[in-house]
Amino acid sequence: MTRRAALLAAIGAALLAGWPLVSALRAADYGQMGQTFPIIETDLLTTIETRLRTLEANGGIERMQRQMQEQAVASVRRPKPVDGMTPATIKREWLFDPSIVTEDDIVDAKGYLIAARGTRVNPLDMVQLSQALVFIDGDNPAELAWAVKTWSDARAKIIFVSGSPFDAMKPWQRRFYFDQGGTLTGKFGIRHTPAVVSAAGSNLKISEIPLPPPAVSPASALSGGGKVS
Repeated sequence: MTRRAALLAAIGAALLAGWPLVSALRAADYGQMGQTFPIIETDLLTTIETRLRTLEANGGIERMQRQMQEQAVASVRRPKPVDGMTPATIKREWLFDPSIVTEDDIVDAKGYLIAARGTRVNPLDMVQLSQALVFIDGDNPAELAWAVKTWSDARAKIIFVSGSPFDAMKPWQRRFYFDQGGTLTGKFGIRHTPAVVSAAGSNLKISEIPLPPPAVSPASALSGGGKVS
């Protein structure tokens, strides 16, 4: 048997036996290919632990926790404004069909079929919108005052697209809401405020309503340099 055949036979036997092949092969020293450096990198977990201990010692962790709590409270009190909303300058009205097509069978608690998959269902055929939805810029005093004076708490839900509903509750003594992430305005296609969503049979009527410019009083005109005749 040649040396090559003997080596192949030894490798085959080692594979069948499940043993490593290192001992059956000849190791070769290829020399140093370039300059080498000692490994001096500190263990990552040790570094993190050291930094945490330093922060704990100088009060850094407590400050970070307090900042996170303040940011969380601020985001709840004043959510991020809905992007792209501007005051209405012209009146726009359109109808919105809230119908959906069911993706699966809808059954009640007892398993009775309410709507088969693929059925077109209009929620307004079963439940009417009992209150209008009034969308306003809560940072605009004119829009806020108009909404509160025009719509009672029983007739409408006033929904902010900007501003702080919490800060407005106390002076106006009523509950306000916020369109988080622009979910509702995006669904209805609303781009300007004030906007009102109300029931119109099997549809929803959506109106963007421009407010009249504030009246200029004689005192304001004089303070602006104008003359009152």
